[in-house]
Amino acid sequence: MLRAPTSSRQKLRHICAAMSLSACGLLRAETPAKSEPALPLPLLAEAAPASAPASSRSASAAPPPPPAPAGASAPPGTDLLPAPGAAPRPTASLSENVTINLINRLVQRGALTQQDATDLIRLAEQDAQVARGQAQALAETQAVVQQQAAAAVPPVMADEYRVTYVPDMVKDQIRDQLKDEVLAQARKENWAAPNEIPEWTKRIKVLGDIRTQYQGYFFPSGNDVTGVFPNFPAINAGLPYNIGTNNAVPPPYLDVNQNRNRYLLRARIGFDIQLEDGFSAGFRMATGQTNSPVSTNQVVGAVGGLGSNVGTGGNFSLYPIWMDRAFIKYQTSADPNNNLSFFFGRFENPFSTSSELMWDEDVGFDGIAMKARYQPNEGGTTFFATGGAFPIFNTDLNFPNNSPSKQSSTDKYMYAAQVGIEFKPADKVEAKFAAAYYYFQNVSGQLSTPMDTPNANVVGSTDNRRPSFAQKGNTYMALRNITPDASNNNGTTDQYQYYGLASSFRNLTLNGRVDFNYYQTLQVSLLGEFVDNLAFNKSAINAIAVNNRDGGTGNFNGSGTAWYLGVRTGSPALQKRGDWFTTLSYRYIGSDSVIDAFTDSNFGGGGTNMQGYTLAAAMALSKSTRLGVSWMSANQITGPTFKADVFMFDLSVRF
Repeated sequence: MLRAPTSSRQKLRHICAAMSLSACGLLRAETPAKSEPALPLPLLAEAAPASAPASSRSASAAPPPPPAPAGASAPPGTDLLPAPGAAPRPTASLSENVTINLINRLVQRGALTQQDATDLIRLAEQDAQVARGQAQALAETQAVVQQQAAAAVPPVMADEYRVTYVPDMVKDQIRDQLKDEVLAQARKENWAAPNEIPEWTKRIKVLGDIRTQYQGYFFPSGNDVTGVFPNFPAINAGLPYNIGTNNAVPPPYLDVNQNRNRYLLRARIGFDIQLEDGFSAGFRMATGQTNSPVSTNQVVGAVGGLGSNVGTGGNFSLYPIWMDRAFIKYQTSADPNNNLSFFFGRFENPFSTSSELMWDEDVGFDGIAMKARYQPNEGGTTFFATGGAFPIFNTDLNFPNNSPSKQSSTDKYMYAAQVGIEFKPADKVEAKFAAAYYYFQNVSGQLSTPMDTPNANVVGSTDNRRPSFAQKGNTYMALRNITPDASNNNGTTDQYQYYGLASSFRNLTLNGRVDFNYYQTLQVSLLGEFVDNLAFNKSAINAIAVNNRDGGTGNFNGSGTAWYLGVRTGSPALQKRGDWFTTLSYRYIGSDSVIDAFTDSNFGGGGTNMQGYTLAAAMALSKSTRLGVSWMSANQITGPTFKADVFMFDLSVRF
């Protein structure tokens, strides 16, 4: 049997447990005993007997409700928990809160004392206040979160859709795509594995190209084939040639009547090396049948070399590789229009040109050069200047090898300076003009001291004055002053001879280019260049010349001037598939206007004393692949009749 509760508080707990009232759960702590305060009558009031006078009630108590009419039912809630068999007791005040009404009824039934009811109300109000505070804090937090979310979401444009639900499959696809993109960028920028690639490799850029070419040499009819075109480079490259009557072997001659077809290969690879504090370096290797300064072409299957030089080739043998560039550069500023640069070693032609009239595109300069650029106003006129000293030939340390008595050095140098200007004379028009002066030291021939040449091994005092490399066209003179005496039958036998240039060279050059860019993908350019050899002396050359004479034996009729005019139409550069350009030009190269060793190696077969036109075109098959074709027609200016046409077709790639 259950024991009856001994106190009102225990009674209340049992009642709460039986009814599972949440309000009763508010009684979580015992309160210290104290005097019971009077309950406010509007909330909790004991029912007074019907006969009690009105004065015995509190002034603030509400009057009892009127009795219900006969036969009418009591209003809902007025008979909560009535005593068994007893009529409902009226209440002083009813509340809309069910819990408050329940507590009032419990007091009326005697289940709770007034003190317990007061405690319940007080605790309920405290818990309600805490609950309201928590609800308010939660509402404020949710409002802040909603505001931040609204600010983070961009407004939906008219042509956009906001997706509020993304399927898991789409999420996986997005995640995989982002992963691939991040990894690709990491590999490209080398931050995924920064220690895998050495730091120095990031400062080296590899550059190169490969070209295959067909080249046809065609000689129209009418060329003089009587032996009036000696091959002076071939004579100078070997032992001296005996021009005396006791030599039945003819000298080397140039081909002037048999067409030739050649297949050429060129491969170059270089490294652009960026250092620090303004320093950089460059290096390039290239093919080449010989060490010719004007060509890196290798004639496929050829045995021997261009001119008099002997190379390798034939029978699928290997081809040589040459050092084409090797230099150190220092630049004072990264600004391309305001800087000073210095070059040391072997480098590209530092001088501005508009054609290959004086310098073939393959010529590399040995020595020291300085380049300066100055632009007073950004985007305005730019001034530039170039200068340098360049060794052309250095005497061998043991020259002559077969004599205990050595000869003095005969070193050859070129000193040069150039000034120029770049500007825009009109909208979409760009112009560039430059003037240069080139001084060549010790390049001309010089007559030796008197000597006898009983054999080919005798060394003359000016043998080093002969060109170490030449093409054709310049006027030559005999270098050895052979004394006529009894040993050589008064100068008719044993005449072992070398040949040198009959003219000195001090070249003044003017060149210019004007680009018209009125169309986005079409540029029209006018190009021109003029060269005057200020050291040319026609009468002095006439006294010593052994070639370039009218009819082969007449007066010397060479020239010391050269000029070039051309028009180029098409894409400014072959940078993408479909880009193209065409060039039409005419040139005149006097016999002794420039040194024939350094001029264009293709026009007229290379060299000077030629005039004629060139028609060329090229197209990009891709960003790195180019197809080119050209036709050059040239006639000799002075001397015996000589004509030469050259056709070239090439396919090249660059990387």
